[in-house]
Formats: sequence, structure tokens, C-alpha cells
Amino acid sequence: MNTVLKQALKAWGAQHVRMIKDRENAVHEVRVAGKPAALRLHRPRYQSAAAIQSELDWMDALAAKGMQVPSPIPTTGGELVFSVGADQLATMVTWVDGAPIGEGGVPMEGSAEEQAALYRKVGTELAKLHNLTDGITLPEGFTRHRWDIPGLLGEDPFWGRFWECPALNEDDRNMVLRARAVAHDLASVFLENGADFGLIHADALRENVFTDNDTLTLIDFDDAGFGFRLYDLAVMMTQNVDEPAYEAIKTAALAGYREHRALSQEAEDLLPMFLMMRRFASMGWAVPRYDPTGPEVASYTQKAVTAARNFLGG
Repeated sequence: MNTVLKQALKAWGAQHVRMIKDRENAVHEVRVAGKPAALRLHRPRYQSAAAIQSELDWMDALAAKGMQVPSPIPTTGGELVFSVGADQLATMVTWVDGAPIGEGGVPMEGSAEEQAALYRKVGTELAKLHNLTDGITLPEGFTRHRWDIPGLLGEDPFWGRFWECPALNEDDRNMVLRARAVAHDLASVFLENGADFGLIHADALRENVFTDNDTLTLIDFDDAGFGFRLYDLAVMMTQNVDEPAYEAIKTAALAGYREHRALSQEAEDLLPMFLMMRRFASMGWAVPRYDPTGPEVASYTQKAVTAARNFLGG
């Protein structure tokens, strides 16, 4: 057990059970006062202490309004964000029972009807998230990054200058740049026309939606920020593009969303563009995290190029 983990466990008076995952954050299952909890050792320099505090404030407010999300647990000294080194921060949240609804790159289980019924519930959860968020008064000093036009398509996107990905050949890079320019113009008009914009989860992938006795819980708000609400729906659909029942899943998810929150036809028509924007962002995200010549970056690049080609062709 390393020193950082030991310091974090001591701060919460927790007992270590096991490591769950080590990706953006190292997440450990622990026990505090006899109850399970999730200890997160945050990726150094990805989010500031103030941004992580804001993430926890939002989750706490959502939980107080009755939404199924993890709630922050303070240290024995009352801190929600604990420093365990120069660039290392730790937090703890309540445990979520159940299992993810699926895994990226793995075909979904169940019939087309069952998949559609599941995603109708996911769409409903995202509508609930957006509705409750609009009723929350954010505390002074609340700060999160932005999934807006500059954050997705500007000169310095939040996840990096995706068009500089070394896996792009010259023709594909030029096509990505054309698609970026067109998307920038269309997103600008969409925003001028009153696009739904506010705090979003921004990472509602299958791994971050847990199910337990038909109850869905959104986890992992690490990428949450201010952005287009449509981006939340696009992220939700990215892992389903290659599913045979994609159209049924999409229709059901949007229907579930519309049962609780307005979604214009203009927004629905722009869903493929926002899905492409997520592909672009993910391509930029992959470059500093994997071998630029390896299969992971090649996979993210291929998906982004395909999305751009379909967008320009459509």
C-alpha cells in the first residue's frame, strides 16, 4: 500500500478493501464506520481543488433533491477535498450498489426491446438531472470547465487540439478540420436560437450508469461541467452507434427524455453532430494517455474520422 493511499485512509478513518479501477482517478472500495464507500485519488493536475469541491457540491445538492447519485463524505476533520501531496487530491463518496448497465466495445445484452426500455430510463435520468440542476442555487465560487463551443471546437479545446492527433493522415485531418468548421457555425446558430445550456454530467457512458433492482444511478461526475444539454444525450449514445438496435435505442432514450423535459426537433437533428464532437474530444483525450502509435489512439481516430465523414456526407 503506497504512502498516498495510507494518508487518505487515515484522513477518513477508513479501512481498505480493494482497488476498483485506476484510470483517470484511482478508485478504491473502503469501509468507513462499518459502511462501504468509494475513495477517489484524483488524477494530478486534471481538476483543481476548487473544481472538485464544486463537483461534490453539485452532487450533494442533487442527492438532497432525491436524485440517485453518490454523496460526498467528509474526512474526520470535516474536509471534502483532502490534499495528500503536492498535486494529489483525495475525496470520498457514498457507495453505489449494483453494476454498470454495460461496457463500451461490448455488445449489449438483451433483446432490442429490452435495450430500448433500458435507454428510455437513461434518457429519463438525464432529464431529471437537468431539471433538478436548474432548480439548484450554486454556491459562491462554484467553478467547473466548459463543454461549450470553445471547449469543444475552439483553438484550445478542453481535451486537447484533436486535429493534431498524430494518427490522422493529411486527408483525414483536412476532413476533420472541415467538419469542425461546419460544426462550429451550426453550434453557434443553435446557441443563438436558445439551445438548452447548463451543468451537465458529460460522461453518461454505460460504465457510469449503475442499475440495481431497476433503479438507475449516475456515477463519476469527474468530467461534469457547463455545456450543451444535447451533449449529454450525444455522449449517452456514442457506445450504441454500432448496436443493431441503435435507432430503437435512440428513439426510446429521446422519448424518455422528452417525457420530462423539452427537446426540440432542431436539437434532435443536431444529435449526430454532437456525437461527432464527442468523437473529436475523445480523440484529443486519447493522445496524451496512450502510445500515439498504438491501437487505442488508432481506434479513437477511426471513430472520429467516420463520424466526420458521415456528418459531411449527410
